[in-house]
Amino acid sequence: MKLKVRVVHYRHDCWYADIDDADDRQPDDPFWYADCRTQAEAIALACSQLAALDQHLAAGTSLHRISETQTQVA
Repeated sequence: MKLKVRVVHYRHDCWYADIDDADDRQPDDPFWYADCRTQAEAIALACSQLAALDQHLAAGTSLHRISETQTQVA
């Protein structure tokens, strides 16, 4: 599985970062996301989370999209 990180500046004081499948053409249900105050924070958080997801994949654990995680919690 190839994952991609996307970091977007969406207001004068907000950055958004997410991690999704590189082949997913609709980035509406990522594996992870976060709202951040700075670009550096968004990149650092995304890199940390990407490393954690990589460890999960290496251990044979399936990744769950945000919508799947919310469904399991409810």
